[in-house]
Formats: sequence, C-alpha cells, structure tokens
Amino acid sequence: MSVALAIAHDPEQAQALLHPLRQQILSELTSPDTAANVAKRIGLPRQKVNYHLRELEQVGLLEPVEERKKGNVTEKVVVSVATRWLIDPGALGAIGADPATMREKFSWSYLVARAAKMIGDLASLERGARKAGKKLSTLTLDTDIRFASPTARRQFTEELLQTLGRLVETYNDESAPEGRTYSFFLGAHPAVKGGAEGGEV
Repeated sequence: MSVALAIAHDPEQAQALLHPLRQQILSELTSPDTAANVAKRIGLPRQKVNYHLRELEQVGLLEPVEERKKGNVTEKVVVSVATRWLIDPGALGAIGADPATMREKFSWSYLVARAAKMIGDLASLERGARKAGKKLSTLTLDTDIRFASPTARRQFTEELLQTLGRLVETYNDESAPEGRTYSFFLGAHPAVKGGAEGGEV
C-alpha cells in the first residue's frame, strides 16, 4: 500500500508529478489496480494509460504489486508509492533556493529558502533511514499566536531567543561520543487570510 507522504528527489520525478494527467493517474492508484480499471474510471483508452503507467514506474513513482491472468492477457497491478507527494527543492539543481546565498535573514525569501533546505534534508534522511530499515526521529511544534501589538511581538521574539539560547547552552554537548546533532529551524510568518491565492498581510 502507499505511504502517506513521499518526497520526489530528482528532476524526472518532479516533471512527472507536474503533469496533470499523471497526477490524475497517481491519485487513482493509492490502492493497487490495473491500467484497464484506471482507464475506465478516467475515461481514456487503456493503451494511453498504460504508456503513462510505464513512465511513472520508470521514474519510481509507481511500483508493481502482482500480475493477473485474464484470458490470454496478463494484467499488471501497480500502486502509487505514496498518497501525497512533495517535490524536493534540490530537484531544481543550481537554480533552487539556497539560504547560504541570501544576506537578508529577516526576509520572506530567506524563510522560504531555509524551509526548502529542511525539505531537502528530510528527503535525504528519509531515503537513508528507509535503506537502513530504521525510523527517522523528528520533532514538530506547530501553533498560532495572536499578538496584541508589534511591541508584544518584539518582546515575545526577544524572550524566545533568550530561552532558546539557554536551552542550547544547557543541552549542546560537542564532546558526547554517543551524541547526535539535530538541526533546529524556527520560522514565523503572519497567518494566511483570504486563501492561498491572495493572503492578506
């Protein structure tokens, strides 16, 4: 069965995911099925769907499950690797977002670039964990805060930085032989109003 989320890490996978018809086919294959059944549901010739299934399998977005005999025909059963997908920004190569090249650390573009780096790092770690048969350990904090004023927001930021500094000083141990370094990334932006197409500032 499909996993809940996978990250596409190369340009060919990204190109396939951005293809509208292949998106539709992938959405039909979160459970194992055949080209004939998918073709029937989306109203396209089986040969056309078969072509796209082969391309999707070739770039690693689909995987085979089994083969079924139907009369003189052998049908291949395939399934999407994941229910939902995210594209690793590293798939863009040299033109991808890189926080190291940005000077303004308080700009929206730096925040986006840093978030993109986190996605790329997680994509790499997930592949490594899967190959090693291990679980990837992560931490997520997710909340909204309504500040009464810009002054309150600045005070919160100052207190947060002081608290984080104390925690880092307490728990960071560069000499621990069994230790492992974790990358912490903290970002904030105004909550979106009015939908993704026209968020109000």
